[in-house]
Amino acid sequence: MDSNQREPVEGDLPQPAENPRAPGIAGLSAPYRAVAALALAAVAVAACAHLALVFLHVAPSNTVSKRHAALIDGWIYPEFEQNWKLFAPNPLQQNIAVEARAQIRTADGKLVTGGWRDLSAEDGAAIRHGLLPSHTEQNELRRAWDFFTGSHDENDKPNGERGELSEAYLRRIALERLAPGHRGDRILRVQLRSATRSVAAPAWSDEKTDTQTYYRELPWWTV
Repeated sequence: MDSNQREPVEGDLPQPAENPRAPGIAGLSAPYRAVAALALAAVAVAACAHLALVFLHVAPSNTVSKRHAALIDGWIYPEFEQNWKLFAPNPLQQNIAVEARAQIRTADGKLVTGGWRDLSAEDGAAIRHGLLPSHTEQNELRRAWDFFTGSHDENDKPNGERGELSEAYLRRIALERLAPGHRGDRILRVQLRSATRSVAAPAWSDEKTDTQTYYRELPWWTV
């Protein structure tokens, strides 16, 4: 052993490592720092672009929103649609449940029409008592149905340019919900309907409310 070195004794502090690595991005090598910087820049640009398009969508009509209306609508609809119903002077007083069923071709060639499934009730059960309920389970189906009814007349005919988009969006949601229950079978068509029931008046009110359930049944859609 070198005579200049001594045995470590209890109480000695550990010596710092030579050239310690800097924390965060600064501790990466130059190529990795460049990749990380580019990734952060891309995320920042995407976030700013999204916020700008959402702002133009909800802002009063102006020159910019009119000029780029197709771009704005193409980005916002249907996933990022905004509305102001939370602040409506007359909030919704109805419970609207969306139900779906499928017509399938079984593995042995039989044509079978399934029963109605209450998709809204399934979403409600998934979020009930949850501390952090899923935003998708709370809003996806509800907003899809609002999107469809807002772009169709009472005869289920599109009344605007977004009619076909709303149909495709609602059909896709129904297919994704129904497909796991029909593995091995081929889904040919799907059908949706709404079950609307007014909220009963409180016990202290003299108001009379019709609480009967009314259905709006859409035509069959080929998958």
